Amino acid sequence: MPRPILTKKVRTAILISGGGSNMVSLVKAAQEADYPAKIKLVICNRPNAGGLAKAKALGVETICIDHKNFKTRKAFEQVMDKTLREHDIELICNAGFMRILSPWFVGRWLGRQLNIHPSLLPKFKGLHTHERAIEAGESEHGCTIHYVDEGMDTGEIIAQAKVNVLASDTNETLAAKVLQQEHILYPAILKTVACALIAKRPQ
Repeated sequence: MPRPILTKKVRTAILISGGGSNMVSLVKAAQEADYPAKIKLVICNRPNAGGLAKAKALGVETICIDHKNFKTRKAFEQVMDKTLREHDIELICNAGFMRILSPWFVGRWLGRQLNIHPSLLPKFKGLHTHERAIEAGESEHGCTIHYVDEGMDTGEIIAQAKVNVLASDTNETLAAKVLQQEHILYPAILKTVACALIAKRPQ
């Protein structure tokens, strides 16, 4: 029996800055007829990011808003916010988006913006998480999906996935294990969050 096609999917945008591997996992998941989110737009702040070509190849509209073209962070964010609203975006997924967002932008999308972070928050906020986990002698590491708030990696945690840290692990091997889990966890959580948003819509 064919799976039902959802006609009122949550219009979702993905923000990227680099290669976009998590973006690809989200787009591919959303191509299923019964997936509750539709990836309508990928926004990137770096013109040479590899993720732009990947998104185009998957048939997703892409827009590059180079933050270096703006004198202030707010000016950059105002254009990004305007672009999102012009596309009727309901939900944002940060996927390797390497810009700290201001309270102004976060406030406009509070409760409607997700981020994935490569550590088991609240441990190892910020950068170089795999290296820091190894140096700290952690036996477990992983990734976290959380809502974006005004702090750096401080928003409400939605879900986590764990991997074991082996004595033989390097920064590269640990990163690869965590990334594999990211590609599984993010599409699953986007599905859950999108279903919840659909359930809240007026009937």
